[in-house]
Amino acid sequence: MFLLQFKIGATFRQDVMKRYQFAIFLLFLSLTGIFSCNTSYRTGKLEYSNYRLSPETPKDSTAITLLKPYSDEIARTMNDVVGTIAVSMDKGQPESALGDFMADAYLQMANEKFKTKVDGALMNFGGIRLTQLPAGPINRGKVFELMPFDNLLILQKMTGTQLKELLDHIAGRNGWPLAGITMDIKDKKAVNVKVGGVAIDPSATYAIANSDFVANGGDEAAMLRSIPQINIGYLMRDALFDYINTFKKAGKPISVPPQNRVRYAQ
Repeated sequence: MFLLQFKIGATFRQDVMKRYQFAIFLLFLSLTGIFSCNTSYRTGKLEYSNYRLSPETPKDSTAITLLKPYSDEIARTMNDVVGTIAVSMDKGQPESALGDFMADAYLQMANEKFKTKVDGALMNFGGIRLTQLPAGPINRGKVFELMPFDNLLILQKMTGTQLKELLDHIAGRNGWPLAGITMDIKDKKAVNVKVGGVAIDPSATYAIANSDFVANGGDEAAMLRSIPQINIGYLMRDALFDYINTFKKAGKPISVPPQNRVRYAQ
């Protein structure tokens, strides 16, 4: 089981917050009612204690009862089947089916959501938090496990020279998932780089879909910090859900054939 610190969906989240705020409001009313004879409020002495929680810590039945409707709703939502995987997808380097699946999702959804031509997409290898998505039904909770972070899908417009520097960084880290871009790795450098099937042009400008984490210098990608970001507040996890839904609407299972996008030079 994993920590359920998730964005479940706008409607459910707002309902939880409204109920929580209403409960706090009732508590406030009860307290002010008890002390209604006072015409002013004064903070008394505050004391704090540290408590250590462990599996042996007694459970608060009142809290469990209070939270049960929400935990039941979360469990139901996380067990919703969102799609089907045709063949098990594994995580690996320099390329893997699982990585290609995620990069494809970001490229396709970036093209749709940003309303512009996106040339390529990437996913940092360390951000893939599962080693495999097995064949068969995939539920909402499994997608949260795959991408538990609230990273945003952003665009950066960079020159071919800047893109090559980024791809050299990726090559030095044994390859990351790419979509729309192919390259070989030789001596920790990116060689034979093509964007959209065409050799990279140092003077051209490319729109690359990326995570805000990497764009802000995460995973030691410091070369990206100076490049402006186009941000519409679109979560990478939501991009995965939207991409999976395109297969579901088409009545097809998710399938990622071998691509040879990133490989070691012979």
